[in-house]
Amino acid sequence: MKRSAFLWIAGLATYAFLYLPLAVVVLFSFNDSELNASWVGFTTRWYSKLMADEGMLQAAANSLFIALTASAVATVLGTMAGIAMQRWRPRLLPFLTLTPVAMPEILLGVSLLLFFRQVLDLTLGLASILIAHITFSIGFVAIIVRARLAGMDESIFEAARDLGATPWRTFTRVTLPLILPGIVAGYLMAFTLSIDDFVITFFVAGVGVSTLPLQIYSMIKVAVTPEVNAISTLLMALTLTLIALAARFAPETLRSEK
Repeated sequence: MKRSAFLWIAGLATYAFLYLPLAVVVLFSFNDSELNASWVGFTTRWYSKLMADEGMLQAAANSLFIALTASAVATVLGTMAGIAMQRWRPRLLPFLTLTPVAMPEILLGVSLLLFFRQVLDLTLGLASILIAHITFSIGFVAIIVRARLAGMDESIFEAARDLGATPWRTFTRVTLPLILPGIVAGYLMAFTLSIDDFVITFFVAGVGVSTLPLQIYSMIKVAVTPEVNAISTLLMALTLTLIALAARFAPETLRSEK
């Protein structure tokens, strides 16, 4: 009984440590104070001010464009990689696909920066951010799709081939519908990772291009204003919604990923 109580207390303390700071951010986004040091009163004017901030709106547009495009491309490539790793088990492909997932973000960011500038001589901007986000997102999609396939009975696909279905017809009529929840979960996960990314984007963004995480960072270097809390609350809500949708579409694949 004592052990059970201790586990409950430890669990509640852990969740409080993780989520109370987020609750404070949400609460103070409605604080009617410029200083944001203490609670003064309730207001929604910071959200109105946020909607009129051209720099923030441009950063949000950049983030959405990059996240939507990068996650779409990463989903296609990651799905193909996941299928290949599960069906044919090539030796080199898992290493190439999963290395960006295991590599520390700061190391990946520096590596991509050197590759873009010294090898490709590419001007840093939206294109470099997009390529970087595709690079680190492919592995996450591949893991989810591969986990989805691993839980399926291979005899289903053999039966389709025995009945005369071509490889393409087997893929479109049997494989794709079965792994579709995993593909959707992979897309949502890639979108979430892309729109939240700061470290890698910081290295490959270049001058004059900003995303929401970079814009928030530039604002908090001066002070944590209620406007920063407001945009952080909206970004947090979007991220949690996408993670919940990913868990809803393919909960078993997300558990397998961990």
